[in-house]
Amino acid sequence: MVLGYSTNAYVKYTVAQSLERIADLGFKGVEIMCDRPHLYPPDFQGEALTTIRNILARRRLQVTNLNSFTLFAVGDTYLPSWIEPDPDRRAIRVRHTLECLEMARDLGVDNISIPPGGPLEKGMSRAEAFRLFHAGLDQVMPTAEEMGIKVLVEPEPDLLMERTAEFKPFIREMRSPMIGLNFDIGHFFCAGEDPAAALEELFEWVGHMHVEDIAASREHNHLIAGQGAIDFTAVFGTMARLGYDGDISLELYPYVDSPDEAGKESLEFLLPVMAEAGLKV
Repeated sequence: MVLGYSTNAYVKYTVAQSLERIADLGFKGVEIMCDRPHLYPPDFQGEALTTIRNILARRRLQVTNLNSFTLFAVGDTYLPSWIEPDPDRRAIRVRHTLECLEMARDLGVDNISIPPGGPLEKGMSRAEAFRLFHAGLDQVMPTAEEMGIKVLVEPEPDLLMERTAEFKPFIREMRSPMIGLNFDIGHFFCAGEDPAAALEELFEWVGHMHVEDIAASREHNHLIAGQGAIDFTAVFGTMARLGYDGDISLELYPYVDSPDEAGKESLEFLLPVMAEAGLKV
């Protein structure tokens, strides 16, 4: 198990600078944002990608996940989405995901994470939204299966899927072993769930985890670990009991003005709690 830090807290730095700073903090892993200003696939071919690969090797950083959620390069946090009415917009999302799979293959990464469909369009039924999402995934999963790279769907507040009860029917309809769950502890808490209980219910599909703290109000705002209301002892204890051996990535994108400080404080809080639970990172 490796604890990484997501580069999406470092959007004021280049991806190369971000990797160096994350390694300097003492993290053994890194989740890389596959979007500008970081590892947007069209910007990183040939020598540019070799430079990133060399930094990872020199700093002994393991890539825990390629975060393929946002698309600021051509849109925003959620758009273009998998479930927009416009087929051309959906095609952009499909193409981006295929390019991220190629990036994962070239970097030797086992998984990428994607949004759970997207924001539900006004007037669109959930049934239609799921139909479009499945249609998009049908264009992606054969490539993921061929490459042996998992596509991990990440439920998030206010998107097509945010709760356990919404994710389970979806994943049970999927027949591919290469589709799974990016379990974000804070997102399930924001959706009104107990993250430890949700993890136990969804454990068989978990391929990677995001960690951050959330205030007691359950407002969707990522906080430095230890500054909110997440019961990390319960979550990490559940992980240890269930035998979770995947990777974890700290995701603190609101701290773009102080990513080093936020990462350091979170690391100092998390490591003792993880050790107490019996997790080795």
